[in-house]
Amino acid sequence: MPIGNPANFKEDMRDLLYKNLTSADRSRRVIASSEITDKEGVHSVVRRHFGCIVKQVEKADVEKPAPYLYVLKERNTLEKREHFFCKVKGSLLAVNKGRFFLVVFVHTLSIRLNAIEKLGDKVV
Repeated sequence: MPIGNPANFKEDMRDLLYKNLTSADRSRRVIASSEITDKEGVHSVVRRHFGCIVKQVEKADVEKPAPYLYVLKERNTLEKREHFFCKVKGSLLAVNKGRFFLVVFVHTLSIRLNAIEKLGDKVV
């Protein structure tokens, strides 16, 4: 702990959560993380999520799902908060030892920023 008046030092808080889930046959996988931080008057929540499904297919000319992109950005200056959200869906074809695999994936990223009141350290 730093020497001096404790009122002058504010500890930064950071919570991390990480999940890695895989199905028994290894065809489905979900990786997720969440990070919550209070630093320099800003409360931030960052969430990432990645999921994929792997299917073996007979031939290379399989019909793949169409790619998808969604982006949202909100800014509220009155309430002093921002939100950014991005979602990407897609697929790819992989070859391993002469076998074809279709990999379908989705990735999301969500970032929320809120200003913190100085006196009560409450989220506005």
